Amino acid sequence: MKVLLKVLLVALVYLSACTTTRETSQFESEKVQEFIVERPLPYPIDLPPQFINAVNKGTRTLTGEPGENYWVQRADYMIDAEIIPEDTLVTGSVQITYHNNSPNDLGFLFLELAQNLHAKGVVRNEEVEVTGGFNIHTVTSNGDTLTQRSRLSPGEPAYGIEGTTMLIVLNEPIPSMETGTVSIHYSFKIPKRGASARMGYNKDNLYHLAYWYPRVSVLDDVNGWFTDNFTGNAEFYHDHGNYQVTFTAPEQWIVMGTGELTNANETLSELIYDRYINAGTSDTPVKIVTKNDFGNVTHQTETGTITWNFTAENVRDVAYSFVRESNWDGMRTPVGDIDNDGKTDYSRINAFWRETAPLWNKSAEYAAHSISYLSEYTGFSYPWPHMTTVEADGIIGGGMEFPMITIIGSYNNAGARALYDVTAHELAHMWIPMIVSTNERRHAWMDEGSTTFHEAQARWDYFPGSYNLTQEFNGYLRIAGSPAEGEIMRWSDYHYPGPAYGVASYPKPGSVLIALEGLLGKETFHKAWQTYIDRWAYKHPTPYDMFNTFEDVYGEDLDWFWRSWYFETWTLDQSVSDVKTIDGIGEITIEDLGRIPMPVDLFIKFEDGTSEEIRIPVDEWLKGKTSTTIEVAASSPIILVEIDRTGYFPDTDRSNNKWEK
Repeated sequence: MKVLLKVLLVALVYLSACTTTRETSQFESEKVQEFIVERPLPYPIDLPPQFINAVNKGTRTLTGEPGENYWVQRADYMIDAEIIPEDTLVTGSVQITYHNNSPNDLGFLFLELAQNLHAKGVVRNEEVEVTGGFNIHTVTSNGDTLTQRSRLSPGEPAYGIEGTTMLIVLNEPIPSMETGTVSIHYSFKIPKRGASARMGYNKDNLYHLAYWYPRVSVLDDVNGWFTDNFTGNAEFYHDHGNYQVTFTAPEQWIVMGTGELTNANETLSELIYDRYINAGTSDTPVKIVTKNDFGNVTHQTETGTITWNFTAENVRDVAYSFVRESNWDGMRTPVGDIDNDGKTDYSRINAFWRETAPLWNKSAEYAAHSISYLSEYTGFSYPWPHMTTVEADGIIGGGMEFPMITIIGSYNNAGARALYDVTAHELAHMWIPMIVSTNERRHAWMDEGSTTFHEAQARWDYFPGSYNLTQEFNGYLRIAGSPAEGEIMRWSDYHYPGPAYGVASYPKPGSVLIALEGLLGKETFHKAWQTYIDRWAYKHPTPYDMFNTFEDVYGEDLDWFWRSWYFETWTLDQSVSDVKTIDGIGEITIEDLGRIPMPVDLFIKFEDGTSEEIRIPVDEWLKGKTSTTIEVAASSPIILVEIDRTGYFPDTDRSNNKWEK
């Protein structure tokens, strides 16, 4: 009955519309036209209550700097693990020393068990191989063994697990500015393409381990404990810390990953070790391991296994690749003067790749350029002893970043240029989020958009002929303003199905940074960008800290920009509507057909060959206008007017950006 009633109502409305008089129809048409030309005005950004609370407590500021009372937690890890390839098994123990820098005593800790994405019955947003996740054998708090319970009570030491989250009620609270220790013995079966193709194994000669140990969740000054479960898509949020890692693997497997390999002479065979040392001082790639070396790359032992030792400082995670029958190219690359002693510092570059990925023969060069270039561009020198790229075709098609190491597909079909692009992209992540530690699970755009922007800068330097700003907008413009688009500020795991998450995380925020550079000018933008990275290195910025930093450096309120680009799905479409030259005066009419207000950068050319560049300020559109006319002195007739000739702004329709006589 309700359906029938709805049909009848629709029919009545349609019949009423058909019998409306001509005058009424014209009136309604005028009213519709009046509605269409009205534009929404971007209203100020509403700071979340929890951010305002942090400002009031002095941990954040409205200028984008960390407050005088800012604090960030740290956790140091000692991990002893073994990989057993024939059983696709990892066993390990981790001792966590947690530094409570918060102003409150802590009676419990939250931990993330990302590997539990592969446990039976866990909530996830995509199909994955069910391998059981973590098997937790023992948990101790300050030396006392805890039991697992389904219900936990404050003050009763125990632990519980739900999804990818573990809660430990400590036997002794960790006082403010003190430390506490938790130890966990665990094991897990390695999924073939785990954590949504971010780890796993391929054939019988490659393993990559990530999210392979229990780690403490983030407790920050804005949101408190971060306990969002890992459901497979949106990535990670981690504190920094120091790591001591020992990994035991069968001989003839090379282990490389986060941290400095401190016992290379005890693990690598004499020949391979000599080449490894030489590569560390070479400005061109050195072939450390080739096909002819397979079977003789490590020492031989009575047990058939070798233990590899790594030390890492100030990293937010650790990951490791285990390769057998991979080529290994190595070299060094300059990263600036880290110690301010007037000498150039270098980082080691490693590239591991199999014969089935021939394009990788230049991967070490690609990585070296990316690390050196981005050290200079960001104004923040790459701080770690090496950067390693690993060809992991069969585990991943694109790339995935971890501190000091990334796994990338073969790119056989995509070509060498695409392999450079993905290399630059993954290595750009060493700055965001590996140094500037953003919350990827809530705001993927903060790292992926920044990295998309950095990737373009590095590409244009390596391939100078590829410079094209408007090409960078294509990934965003293909769905701009359509129902498929989602707001950049929408939480990462809550985007609409389809391309909304990808576009809002990668090409759109990358495009918006280019637009911001066009708005502020290269020099001011670059200063603000480097200031943001320097202020928030090894800390946890929110989007509002980034916004406030840009306003602080620029010296003007930019709420209209943030609102329009980050909080809405409005579009930009500026048009040259009319051009006249009368009695030495040129009249140029610009229409703003979109909803995003931006200044209008005009290039005007006159018949006598002279030209002029003018910026119409954004204030014209912030008054609510959709059209504006400017006058220019024109002793010679105007023959061309073009909007945004340099291509900095992602305009949805450039066909109306140019007028020619």
